[in-house]
Amino acid sequence: MFYSIHESLTPCTLAEVKELPRDVPFVAVLTGREWKALRGELGIELDIEMDVDAPRETKAVVNMDSLTGTFSIPDRQKISAPRHRFSFAMDEHGVALVDDGDYIARKVETISRTKKWRLPSLERFLYDLLETIIAQDLSLLESVEKRLNAIEEAILRGEVETYPQELNDIRGDLLDLRVHYEQLIDLGQELEENENGFFRDENLRYFRLFTERVMRLQDMVTGQREYVVQLRDLIQAQMDVKQNRIMTLLTVITSIFLPLTLIAGWYGMNFRYMPELNWKWGYPAVILVSVAIVIGCIRYFRKKKWM
Repeated sequence: MFYSIHESLTPCTLAEVKELPRDVPFVAVLTGREWKALRGELGIELDIEMDVDAPRETKAVVNMDSLTGTFSIPDRQKISAPRHRFSFAMDEHGVALVDDGDYIARKVETISRTKKWRLPSLERFLYDLLETIIAQDLSLLESVEKRLNAIEEAILRGEVETYPQELNDIRGDLLDLRVHYEQLIDLGQELEENENGFFRDENLRYFRLFTERVMRLQDMVTGQREYVVQLRDLIQAQMDVKQNRIMTLLTVITSIFLPLTLIAGWYGMNFRYMPELNWKWGYPAVILVSVAIVIGCIRYFRKKKWM
């Protein structure tokens, strides 16, 4: 798939790309095999061969006469799923996007259908492409925030007794997003640096706008990761409170039965000259004393708010 950048992305052929004026940039969306076959015809000179085999990170590499790089993008539907990966190579005349899947082709086709530019340029296309990559992220992070709020409410209601697996999943997703945003920020700053002079100075603001937006998303992720830590501490605090209540109850029960155990041990000795052994009211008296001790202990503990 080939496009020329006018007021919008205009589909064209490779032959038409070759005939474009030097001030009209192009976009090529290719598979790895197509890139190897057509790279010489696109006129993008590479000092170092770019990585087209399963890129592992998002980065930009400045060469003498070109700019190459890779993207490794988490799936926004399921962060832990396999990533979308593609490579790119560009100079001042155009950019080639190399993807053996359909991810980047769908993004470029969306830009072709939905974007029109008053001042078309390669920089504006790159900005819109980067924006489509993070377009869903704000709503994604808002949904994560709602999930965390729901977990917090469940914890406060006492419905969560152990550390939930969902929090571990959210924590892992946020970690992946944080690393992804760090790499996007580095990429945006590398483009804004414009070391090779491919971009017009007045258009560098596009990359600055993108970088600032990713920084705000990264701040949201950082805040949510701290929220996860707070929820973990809250769960532990709730567990400690529950254990303290159990220990308090056991202590109260032990305290109540301790004097009763003393009485039972004392009068279980059966010494010959114990006067209560032959007393007619000895047994009822022990019962009444035991009941009085229990009632007295309960009233005392309630007054102290221990039960």
